[in-house]
Amino acid sequence: MGLRRPNLTAYFFATVLVFLSVMSGIRSMTGFATAQGQTPLGFMTVELRGVNSRFLDLTLRVSDEFRATEPMVREVISSAVKRGKLECRASLKLADTSSSGINANALTNVLALQQEVLKLTPTATPMSVYDILQMPGILTTPEVDQDALNAAVAVVVGNALEAFNASREREGAALAAILSKNCDTIEEVVAAVAERIPDIHRNLKEKLEQRLQEALGTVLSGAGSISREEVSDRIRQEVTFYALKMDVTEEINRLRTHVAEVRRILKEGGAAGRRLDFVTQEMNREANTLGSKAGAIEMTDAAVALKLCIDQMREQLQNIE
Repeated sequence: MGLRRPNLTAYFFATVLVFLSVMSGIRSMTGFATAQGQTPLGFMTVELRGVNSRFLDLTLRVSDEFRATEPMVREVISSAVKRGKLECRASLKLADTSSSGINANALTNVLALQQEVLKLTPTATPMSVYDILQMPGILTTPEVDQDALNAAVAVVVGNALEAFNASREREGAALAAILSKNCDTIEEVVAAVAERIPDIHRNLKEKLEQRLQEALGTVLSGAGSISREEVSDRIRQEVTFYALKMDVTEEINRLRTHVAEVRRILKEGGAAGRRLDFVTQEMNREANTLGSKAGAIEMTDAAVALKLCIDQMREQLQNIE
């Protein structure tokens, strides 16, 4: 079979097909789809399977007849899928072989080899005519226009990609809904902490003032050179310093900003897995800082709840492209 070198026509056509499946939402890396179509060589079936992976890992398993189109197929898929372990299988059901011929030299060689095998192993079963015709190179097919073949293959691959991405978007929408609920939970926890901060600070201040007064009163009871006003000023300074050190307003504001960014990314769609993973890492850092500053049981509980929710989000993000 003689094939001419492909030109850019099929590549442009394939790009148009991919444009039809441009990302419009969050996509999962898990998906499956099949598509079938007619090509100049026969009836083509394309099967796509995708699972999670840190990078794009594309494996092509195509019939020998489509080997010349493999670079084009790889480029089409790579432009539509950004991340995941993807396997593409392309099989061919040959068209009517009435226009096909027999490669006499190849057939002679096969028959000669079969005779040699039968001499060495007389009990071996001879190949049938069907078996022989299925061997590569036995049948010759008319010359096929490479541009027409590329265009036909691009159509089938494009249809498979459209179905594949549709299945991934459906699962991605479900994952986005889960992440959105996680954001709701984080906002509720943060709002509860923010509401309690004034009371927490006031209680901490009162307890600290009382303890400092008792401690300094005991130590300085015999020191007449220091007035009570000076002692009170020092207590206020220590209490203020401690309150500033334990303030979590900055962490709360950052958590709110990160939640808003997660919602923006989810709404924007596209290949958002890596961006969301980075944002949740920052959210986890803020939750850790909030926990380290916990001056009351309410803040400790809030930090634990935040870390649990953020860990759930990061686990779900492993499935997002």
